[in-house]
Amino acid sequence: MVQYNFKKITVIPKGNDFIDIILSRTQRQTPTVIHKGSAISSVRKFYNRKVKATQQNFHDKLSTIIEEFPQLEDVHPFYGDLFHVLYNKDHYKLALGQINTARNLIDKIAKEYQKLLKYGDSLYRCKSLKVAALGRMCTVIKRIGPSLAYLEEIRKHMARLPSIDPNTRTVLICGYPNVGKSSFMNKITRTDVDVQPYAFTTRSLFVGHTEYKYLRYQVIDTPGILDRPLEDRNVIEMCSITALAHLRAVVLFFLDISGSCGYSIAQQAALFRSIKSLFMNKPLIIVCNKTDLQPLDGISEEDMKLVVEMKSEALKTVMGQGGEPTNDEGVLLTMSNLTEEGIIAVKNAACERLLNQRVEMKMKSKRINSCLNRFHVAMPKPRDQKERPPCIPQAVFEVRTKEAAEKEERKLEKDFEIENGGAGVYSADWRKHYILANHEWKKDGIPEILDGHNVYDFSDPDILQRLEELEQEECLQQEADVDVEMDGTELTPEEEEALAEIRKKKSLLIQQHRIKKSTAENQPIVPRKFDKDRKFTSERMGRQLSTLGLDPTLGINRACSKSRGRKRKISLDRGEAMDVDVEQPAKKLQMRSTSQSRSRGEVVPGEGFKDSAQKLKALKLAKKSVRKRNKDARRGEADRVIPSMKPKHLFSGKRSIGKTTRR
Repeated sequence: MVQYNFKKITVIPKGNDFIDIILSRTQRQTPTVIHKGSAISSVRKFYNRKVKATQQNFHDKLSTIIEEFPQLEDVHPFYGDLFHVLYNKDHYKLALGQINTARNLIDKIAKEYQKLLKYGDSLYRCKSLKVAALGRMCTVIKRIGPSLAYLEEIRKHMARLPSIDPNTRTVLICGYPNVGKSSFMNKITRTDVDVQPYAFTTRSLFVGHTEYKYLRYQVIDTPGILDRPLEDRNVIEMCSITALAHLRAVVLFFLDISGSCGYSIAQQAALFRSIKSLFMNKPLIIVCNKTDLQPLDGISEEDMKLVVEMKSEALKTVMGQGGEPTNDEGVLLTMSNLTEEGIIAVKNAACERLLNQRVEMKMKSKRINSCLNRFHVAMPKPRDQKERPPCIPQAVFEVRTKEAAEKEERKLEKDFEIENGGAGVYSADWRKHYILANHEWKKDGIPEILDGHNVYDFSDPDILQRLEELEQEECLQQEADVDVEMDGTELTPEEEEALAEIRKKKSLLIQQHRIKKSTAENQPIVPRKFDKDRKFTSERMGRQLSTLGLDPTLGINRACSKSRGRKRKISLDRGEAMDVDVEQPAKKLQMRSTSQSRSRGEVVPGEGFKDSAQKLKALKLAKKSVRKRNKDARRGEADRVIPSMKPKHLFSGKRSIGKTTRR
């Protein structure tokens, strides 16, 4: 877990923005109106509260800045020296010191003016003291404006720093520029460090992570280092020196034996000797890179001698017990980033040596004694002089040998994929791994379930054949309909002519309707009561029947007899025989006709009403329920309605001095 997270530091505003933030916060947190007629104690309390709130806001904001920025004495020495390299710890401490001084000055100013406000004898004097107090506080903040800007730039840079844990397992990569450090980093981790064929492409520390034996290792790629005095090294090189000096890690010193980096092996050996003191008590591995351009065996004797000397010096950096150097296995390794030869070997060797060193250091520590006291390893005591070495029974050995042979002979899905066209062509058949009672069931089709039923149970395998039979039957039916002809005895010649006229008229009406429908969007619609051609009257029906050559008398009489509203009255006027007594009062006759003609009171089966009275009552309640909605001129319950045209934010609250036309 990373101990330091510099990305959570709060943003620091500029001087003027800082003042605006604090004053607006004070304005929101405290009352804003005081009247002339108020008691002097209320006036003093009002302005005292203003000063106190402003001082508290300034104090909290400045305290947050001081607390969130790391103190160089409290952080790990690696981060302390890294901050000194990047930001100059003197300037850093000076900026934080000015913030602390400003906080103390603001507290002092507030305390002073609060004491003076206790003796304010008028509203004007109290207000003047408040203005003076806030003005002096703002002046203090304006003076530390450069320090705030400097700390904000540091905060931005610190947020971009990699999250390095100084106490975890770490692999550190160093060497001359352009020797293949970043390429190796990209190969063993998931980072994407920029790789270019020129020096100093990497200008800061980059962190990645890899795994070895189920443990996580932190890999740090450092910028290139040149062989020159410490005083002449720039900030980029000093980042690498700081990491080498303070991090307990295994060091991979990269050596370009091909010379394509622009530096010879002699220059790289000189750099190794100059920073050799930084490798003390750390596992060190010399990695000869770019063997694809120049194998290690093909270099000159002088260069080989330098490499051997570097190897012997690397062995002396980590001393074993009794002053003896450690074994030389894995101290000098070769690899190539282009062909990826030896990359995994270098990674595994580095992780293994670091792991062994950490275990050895823990075994030497004092805490191990308290831990060992809790363990008890039981060792069996010999019961006689006979030796009993561990052995595996022959039967068990044969079974295990057979299982291993079968495992080697068994093909994997990767082998099947290669044989059948590779990825994207071959798809693994997972059904062969199904555990079923019968192996033949593995290739059966998977049932499709819809609404809890198997679709296959409702499917008909002969559905296509039945569909063809239905189509043939339909064709035969259509042919039979066409063959059926009307007998000539059914219609007279006059009726046949009339029928032809009707069919002709019908086709004309259909054409006119289609024309009107195509141009309906561009034609105005005249209401039916003003359009004589669209009124459904007996005169219109008579005209239409007359144009067709038919006598409209019978049709008009039938329509009049079927009318609902005026049937009783028309019948009385014409003197026709009726069921009703003529001498009955007109009002009772009208009520009876209305009740009989009203269809909405009739109960239709399925509506859920007991009788017509219950239905009429329900209709009345429904009409009453929508009366309020209709009064609001709303079409339905979902329509938006604005009950009041006076929005609250314009017609409530304090009204300042000046015009109120905006209300």
